[in-house]
Amino acid sequence: MPGKSPKGKGMRPVVASYCTTFLKREMRHIYRQVTGLRRFQTFVMAKERACAEEYPFEDIEMIPRPPGNFVRRFYLKYVKRAEPIFYRGEYQMLEGILARRETSVLHVYFGHTGVHLLPFLRNWPGASLVSFHGADVTLRERQPEYERQLRSLLKTVPLVLARSESLAARLRALGCPPERIRLNRTSIPTEEFPIVDHQVPADGRWVVLQACRLIEKKGLPTSLRAFARLRGEFPNARFVLVGEGPLEATLRSQVAELGIGDAVTFTGFCNQDELRRLFAEAHIFLHPSETTSTLDQEGVPNAMLEAMSTGLPVVATRHGGIPEAVTDGVDGILCGEREPDAVAEALTTLVRESAKREKMGRAAAASVRAKFAIEAQIGQLESCYDELLALGKGDGSAT
Repeated sequence: MPGKSPKGKGMRPVVASYCTTFLKREMRHIYRQVTGLRRFQTFVMAKERACAEEYPFEDIEMIPRPPGNFVRRFYLKYVKRAEPIFYRGEYQMLEGILARRETSVLHVYFGHTGVHLLPFLRNWPGASLVSFHGADVTLRERQPEYERQLRSLLKTVPLVLARSESLAARLRALGCPPERIRLNRTSIPTEEFPIVDHQVPADGRWVVLQACRLIEKKGLPTSLRAFARLRGEFPNARFVLVGEGPLEATLRSQVAELGIGDAVTFTGFCNQDELRRLFAEAHIFLHPSETTSTLDQEGVPNAMLEAMSTGLPVVATRHGGIPEAVTDGVDGILCGEREPDAVAEALTTLVRESAKREKMGRAAAASVRAKFAIEAQIGQLESCYDELLALGKGDGSAT
């Protein structure tokens, strides 16, 4: 059972997986990591529980609000000039949980959570690491101190995990010592996304699919403009957009302006079974991501890898970690960011040239199985935990 001592004979060392909200809908990749561990036990530390039916997990330590003690708080804040995590009682709360669970490794998900926990990570004697996923290295106008704190975090924790080479480069640019960075790629259970025979539609009803959060970095305006051009030549083509997010109203307006309302379907959020069905019905996966004004960028998109696993060729951009998963001309076509004409040309090429599309689809399925299969990526993550413990940070206990 989780929480037993890692020092006992035959017991696995314990990882505390800290995720402030466990879990938002778009965090399936974290769920796969947490539930995929083999040589380590894990429990989750969270302040909020979400999507419990979608992501069932029993061993969660909900972090309560620290009890109020005005005198103690006043003393620590104004006399000792302690940091908030101390005078609010959060440090003591976390330390108590980690000690009781005899924790070997603290894995903090997301850089912004690591920034919040920075005073704790500096003082807790155990082994810890932080994983970065993309948005957590962006500029924050409302938090002018964030970049300074982030740079400090990167020099505090002994290991830092990045989802892609491009994200690792961004961390190096922020001052993270290169020897501390390890790749922690998205992992895909390829057996859940088997290869499908994507047949040529007899009625010309080609289906282009994009699945993502409806946010700026996903390049959705480019997707719609490119699809509108494709439909000019192939009038029965359809565009299926899977996901939800703050840009939905804007995108619906753009669809109306482009005159393609009868060809575009907004599905909202889809569960895994629904997504598998949509992958099977599609012919091309589209994902023209772009870097935002705050430097937000992709790691490697999860849905793109799942689509590739089923044998869908990809039209995407040379952005973030995408070129680490898609080789231009082999398993997809890569374009520049914000280039709807180039994206439209790529879509048109794959519709016109069946042999090329089918060959790229087969290559996509093989590539995902070679580079992103869940077994290899979980093994890599556990090797990082091994390495962290070997560094001698603490004695494997939170005491």
